[in-house]
Amino acid sequence: MKRLFKAFPVILVLFCTPFACMANGGASGNDKLLQRAEQLLSSYKDSEALVVYEQVLEEAEDNYIALCKASYLHSRISERYTDETKKLQHVAKAREYANRAYAINPRDAESNYVMALSVGSQGLLSGPKERLSSIHEVKSFVDAALAADAKHAGAWHILGRWHFKMANLNFAEKAASKFLFGGVCSVSTNKDAADAIEKAIVYNPNNIRYYFDLALIYNEMKDTEACIATLTKALTLPLDTKEELELSRRCKIMLQEKKNT
Repeated sequence: MKRLFKAFPVILVLFCTPFACMANGGASGNDKLLQRAEQLLSSYKDSEALVVYEQVLEEAEDNYIALCKASYLHSRISERYTDETKKLQHVAKAREYANRAYAINPRDAESNYVMALSVGSQGLLSGPKERLSSIHEVKSFVDAALAADAKHAGAWHILGRWHFKMANLNFAEKAASKFLFGGVCSVSTNKDAADAIEKAIVYNPNNIRYYFDLALIYNEMKDTEACIATLTKALTLPLDTKEELELSRRCKIMLQEKKNT
């Protein structure tokens, strides 16, 4: 169990592929900047892409696409820091941009998705009560994202992690959740978590993070066959970043362990 939670920064999705924001905002003169930022993001140059998205926001503070993606990138980049001050700075900006995007279009999948990411990021850096509160808050945004786009892979991934966390709360967390939120934790199971992440894989079959997380859930469920099959598939995926290479290395180690048991 400890291994699984260590590998799961709760709720937060670090390696989701870049999403496509549907709504448009800001002046048409920013189109070239947005195209440049998208190219950088597609090339996994997150920091460079973030600079360009924020440049767009300096000129058009209500540009919905830039707000969504800047929030997404701040959440993603925040997890790469061990320094808490820098992590907090990115998390705060992620929430700021998410709030602004949500204010513009509260029914769109992307605004709800980045709200879920940013709320989850803040929860990780908060106390026990605030962390539990953030977990419950994330669920409402994930549900809204999937209501707007049932094929949103990133939202399905977050939902899977949410189900896993709620299914595996410790005794104190369960008691606090029941007291604060009416016992919502009782409705989630590890199978719910696995089913949700399987959906994420259907809609984005080349994201190794999804396979790694799913394998960890199957491992927790003692489903060795499904765990091995998931890891085997993960090792066939193309790898483009250092993070993906590290996940592939972990998959190889876990697969070898499962085959030896």
